[in-house]
Amino acid sequence: MSQFKNATVTKAANVYYEGKVTSRTVLLENGEKVTLGIMLPGSYEFGTDGPEIMEILSGDLRVLLPGEQEWLEIQGSATFNVPGNSSFKLEIRTVTDYCCSYPTM
Repeated sequence: MSQFKNATVTKAANVYYEGKVTSRTVLLENGEKVTLGIMLPGSYEFGTDGPEIMEILSGDLRVLLPGEQEWLEIQGSATFNVPGNSSFKLEIRTVTDYCCSYPTM
């Protein structure tokens, strides 16, 4: 899906790592929440409360998912899942555009 219809966008940004990672929260008509953001080059680690679906729209990066030994290489677009109550690492090589979804159970 390249666009969201009938959505509410929170104006205030979610800012992490001194502004190197930012996003905006989007509340969809069906009550689901997603965030749309940009990550600048750098190394980051994020924790999750619930499961997340991370859709990389464009970028050049590596991801180390929970329980994995090898980094996932992404150039361009890709999607990966992160379990709830875990953490994952990112090494961003170029400006990366992403959409993170928070599925409800």
